[in-house]
Amino acid sequence: MATKKQNDMRTKDHLSVLILIVGMVFFLHACGSRQEEKEADVKDPAGTKIVETGELAAINSRAFVMTRYGRYWSRMKIIGILEHGAVVQAGDSIIQFDPAEVKKYISDRESQLETQQAVLEKYYVDRQNRVQELESRYKNEQTAYDLKKIELESSQFENPRTIRIKELEFEQATISLNKIKRLIEVSKALEVTTMRIEQIRLQQLKNEIEHAYKILPSLTIRTPISGVFQIAENRRTRELMKIGDEVYQGNNMANVPDLTWMKVITTVNETDYFKLRLGQKVIIRLDAMPQYTFEGEVSYLGKLCRLKDQNSRTKVFDVEVNVLESDTRLKPGMTVSCEFIQD
Repeated sequence: MATKKQNDMRTKDHLSVLILIVGMVFFLHACGSRQEEKEADVKDPAGTKIVETGELAAINSRAFVMTRYGRYWSRMKIIGILEHGAVVQAGDSIIQFDPAEVKKYISDRESQLETQQAVLEKYYVDRQNRVQELESRYKNEQTAYDLKKIELESSQFENPRTIRIKELEFEQATISLNKIKRLIEVSKALEVTTMRIEQIRLQQLKNEIEHAYKILPSLTIRTPISGVFQIAENRRTRELMKIGDEVYQGNNMANVPDLTWMKVITTVNETDYFKLRLGQKVIIRLDAMPQYTFEGEVSYLGKLCRLKDQNSRTKVFDVEVNVLESDTRLKPGMTVSCEFIQD
């Protein structure tokens, strides 16, 4: 009996020791977990690590939009265009428009100019003839007036009836003389106005021809910057612009981004917006090559909050990050992740 009782006590002791050991293990594990959580909180406190996905774009990019070349040319036909993705240097020709309509316009206006010059020359001749005719009529009326005046003066000793006749004849000569004077004045004013109109028409034709000649060189579109040529989409066909397409005023034809310096276009949640500032450091990683990192800094913070997309209720702000390193591996449109470093 004693032996059995001793064995039971030993078993209870073993169980107590085992329970004590298990409790100590749990206690140490809990303490370690708390310490790890505390260290984790110190290393990465809540809200200090913000990571967003964005897209690369060129900082310096030139868009080529169809401009209005004049009131007669609101659209142009493409007769030459570079390949999509071609590398171009500043000054290279990228798009060529058809000059046929402009040249036809110049030919028509030059023909009208010759006609207008002939009309103006003829008007000069006709004007001289009219001036000579009016001067001749004026001299005749002046002579008749002088004659009637002399007759009236010499009829002072005639009978009243004769004097009255001479007075009426003199009044008629005076009226005729004044009439030709007014006619000359009106004719001069009319000729000045007509001459001015004809000269304006002539100058207008010259200006239109000069403007059309200036348009011809601009039908060859040249890029002012170096980069990669990107053809824009045709709004009607939903395909890239090609030879034979007609481009209307305001249509985007192409873009040339300069790949020397790039930026990231991204967004941040409205809850993280006030944690960012201009000049803040950013670590950028390409999704295609996550093992490489690039240094960047915040260059733009949007002022308006918007929905992230039509199917989302998340509100975001637009943010731009400049890449501080120039690297040929960075291409427009590539997906990247931005880790915003908190101070």
